[in-house]
Amino acid sequence: MGLGSPTTLASFCGLALPSFMTLYVHGLSFGFGLGLGHKRVEQGTGSGAEDSGVIGGALWLKRMTKSTTRWDHTRIVAQSLAGEKFSREQASRDPDNYFNLRWLSCPAAEMVDGSKVLYFEQAFWRTPHKPFRQRFFMVKPCQKEMKCDVEFSTYAIRDVEEYKNFCDRPEDQRPQPEEVIGDISEHLTTIYLKRCERGKRCLYEGSTPADGFPNTWNGASYCTSELAVLKNNEIHTWDRGYDDNGNQVWGGKGGPCEFKPAPVSSFNDMLSPLKTSLNA
Repeated sequence: MGLGSPTTLASFCGLALPSFMTLYVHGLSFGFGLGLGHKRVEQGTGSGAEDSGVIGGALWLKRMTKSTTRWDHTRIVAQSLAGEKFSREQASRDPDNYFNLRWLSCPAAEMVDGSKVLYFEQAFWRTPHKPFRQRFFMVKPCQKEMKCDVEFSTYAIRDVEEYKNFCDRPEDQRPQPEEVIGDISEHLTTIYLKRCERGKRCLYEGSTPADGFPNTWNGASYCTSELAVLKNNEIHTWDRGYDDNGNQVWGGKGGPCEFKPAPVSSFNDMLSPLKTSLNA
């Protein structure tokens, strides 16, 4: 069944939600986070501490100089996107508009030109084994003539069932890199990221072009996306859909969805539903 089918999926800027969720949606944060207008929040445990952000942290905190190459930028962004993150803090702070969601992404393949391919899935923290959104990310340097550092694109997956819980499986039980490359389907969105100016909280930030990408959900004709990569692997995302007259018809209005790595000490509690389901 195609993207955007009213019976099973509602397409949000190339990212989809199960139809049961469309009854509740008043807002969505960029392709990975939901801003919801009904008081229906999944509460989690643990804090949004930044303990798990130590991987690559030394590189990020190091002052970037003109000697940093385009591929250095690409590696930093890919590392930041990878891993397990939750929107728990934001959901606790604003339960009327945000769910506690689990973001999970990991390296899946590398293209011939060096582009990094990551698998991504999103689920409610209580049911991590049942992702409602699955995508491939592709990260690569911007073309030299473009005024950006990194291109971040999302792609559909040919057979999403085959990839469920990809990152949680042993490597020999996952589709292998050559299979992953063959399963990259339609291009959905591209965000053009620039290195943030010194003094800002972010490392990289960017958006889709002003005219966005085609989208027909809830009367939209196009959608736009924004992404910010912060220190310690934190990611902020924001999606919005607009009709032909430029009126916003879906998407969060109060700001982006904020995904922060959970501290390692809280992973066991957060992942217990997944472990139970996998061992059943």
